[in-house]
Amino acid sequence: MAQEVRGVIAPGKDEPVRVETIVVPDPGPGEAVVRVQACGVCHTDLHYKQGGISDDFPFLLGHEAAGVVESVGAGVTDVAPGDFVVLNWRAVCGNCRACLRGRPWYCFDTHNAKQKMTLTDGTELSPALGIGAFAEKTLVAAGQCTKVDPAVSPAVAGLLGCGVMAGLGAAINTGDVGRGDSVAVIGCGGVGDAAIAGATLAGAAKIIAVDIDDRKLAKARTLGATHTVNSKETDPVEAVRELTGGFGADVVIEAVGRPDTYQQAFYARDLAGTVVLVGVPTPEMKLELPLLDVFGRGGALKSSWYGDCLPSRDFPVLIDLHLQGRLPLDAFVTETVRLDEVEKAFERMHHGDVLRSVVVL
Repeated sequence: MAQEVRGVIAPGKDEPVRVETIVVPDPGPGEAVVRVQACGVCHTDLHYKQGGISDDFPFLLGHEAAGVVESVGAGVTDVAPGDFVVLNWRAVCGNCRACLRGRPWYCFDTHNAKQKMTLTDGTELSPALGIGAFAEKTLVAAGQCTKVDPAVSPAVAGLLGCGVMAGLGAAINTGDVGRGDSVAVIGCGGVGDAAIAGATLAGAAKIIAVDIDDRKLAKARTLGATHTVNSKETDPVEAVRELTGGFGADVVIEAVGRPDTYQQAFYARDLAGTVVLVGVPTPEMKLELPLLDVFGRGGALKSSWYGDCLPSRDFPVLIDLHLQGRLPLDAFVTETVRLDEVEKAFERMHHGDVLRSVVVL
């Protein structure tokens, strides 16, 4: 039987979000209903609100979430009612060419719930990234649910659902940071700081944080940065080279998503080094680099989408590392808020006042 719950919707482009009554259907085949316990306020939700992703309003916002499975539909075997799960927006299919080649983190046919959640008048909602977790309950594909140790705080666990996983994975999975490597991270918001934490976990010897905000640079040091560079005051390329014996970093992670900062990343890496783009650019952005430099400097230029993560592989391990005190995921939670405080949380995010606001239900 369908349930009515509270949820946060974006009714139209740049309109303030509001709390509405949401109708959540019973799960169909391959689906699950999850009672949401916590959901991070991510920049992607703000992009949805601003119409930067699509114009398929109204959106049910929220996607960086953790909670408890309440019910499952026919054919679901991987999760059961009562399981504590982190939600992910890339439920792998198992059948596409990437999955069949043993590379499911590149799955080309990820899927979401087939049924739609609605407003009480029947208006269909578009759930952010196929999740829609700024709500007391949400309907997802069962493959979007990853079981983890229930000893972890939901406010912490949910962060792996998007931004923190993107940063950790950019360092560990995409950048393949190894023991003794030098790493530079350009942009020290939530994703960049997670990349710093990932590089620390991987055993990097030198981690250089680059940003224009001294507050963010100070926070980066608490997460493992050994050096900081304010690129508003100092040329970041020259600074990174100076800190690495004149050579450049082995791995440079660009967590801003702009052509100018990408060029800085390109020239701040060592010969045969790796550049990882995890910052999300906008459609109109163009990049121009001398092709001879691309050829002559060697190495690898990579993009990291969701940190090249495989949720079933990565989420449980990272939660265990956190519970062992080896990965400070709780450091990313700046504040907890209610559903009716999401609009204010967006404002604080826009002004750079938080790493993560987390809605706790």
